[in-house]
Amino acid sequence: MTEKGITLGELAEKLKGELTGDRNLRVKNIRGIEEAGCGDLAILLGKKFAPLLEKTKASCAVVPEGVKKAPIPIIQCKNPNLAYKKAAELILPDRIPRPSGIHKTVSFGKNVTLAKNVAIGAYSVIEDGVQIGDGTIIYAHCYIGRSSEIGENSLIYPNVTVREKVKIGNRVILHSGCVVGCDGFGYEMTEKGYEKIPHIGDVILEDDVELGACATVDRAKMAHTIIGRGTKIDNLVQIAHNVTIGKNCIVASQCGISGSVKIGNNVIMGGQVGMVDHVEVGDNVMIAARAALMKSVPANTIMWGIPARPLKKAKMIYALRDKLPEIYERLKALEKKIGKTG
Repeated sequence: MTEKGITLGELAEKLKGELTGDRNLRVKNIRGIEEAGCGDLAILLGKKFAPLLEKTKASCAVVPEGVKKAPIPIIQCKNPNLAYKKAAELILPDRIPRPSGIHKTVSFGKNVTLAKNVAIGAYSVIEDGVQIGDGTIIYAHCYIGRSSEIGENSLIYPNVTVREKVKIGNRVILHSGCVVGCDGFGYEMTEKGYEKIPHIGDVILEDDVELGACATVDRAKMAHTIIGRGTKIDNLVQIAHNVTIGKNCIVASQCGISGSVKIGNNVIMGGQVGMVDHVEVGDNVMIAARAALMKSVPANTIMWGIPARPLKKAKMIYALRDKLPEIYERLKALEKKIGKTG
């Protein structure tokens, strides 16, 4: 947090917002609107929360456009959430401490290449032939496997495992507990039991990918498992071998994507979605939470239910299901009537 903070006039200019109130007043911290006090900036993400402005003790609030009156100074912004991001960068630039330099306990293999400004935390292991780009930060207790590549300005939090031959792009974020490049789930039944099938391919994480805590991405059998540029994966997601996910997708927590699935660009998956292997999902598809995808889906479709169906059809089926007891009773009465007159 900056010692002197920032004036509301400066802040409004940086946020490209409209200020109502004393432009010389300063804010030094950001807190929730119900906990904020003197010197704090609060963020109002939606108009429906406007009544909270009457009780807050914050010195100022960022609000959506259209919220024009409040007992405290306000800055109207088109997108309060993005304004919050910018405000945090301005007011709290050092809110998360980052390791710097190479800790003396780091274990290096042979022929490791480190660009400038790389930081590696305590007890991490960097195997033979690893390449790490400029400005990348690796926290403590991480493992980077043989011949893996990590681009520039990536951020790898503690206890991440990156197996051999994994390619990670620029500005990638891997949260604690991630495992990238583990063996695919592949076996063949024989007379002696299950024989493990080797997975000798790799994983490619393109630029600006983010993997949540304890997400796992399996390596391909012989080719590539690919996560496209800008895709964001939530905590506890399983991505199997040979999966391809396109650009700018969102995959919420506890989703399971089976082997060789192909997912297009701008796909959104709610929590606990499951997919069978080898299906294809087109661009701009939305899959509702807990849906079970059993077949391929064309572009620009909304899917819902178990098994997943197009939204309109799924709603009709659910509406009819609730009426089944009534329909059953009417059917019994009709059969009884027909039986008497027949």
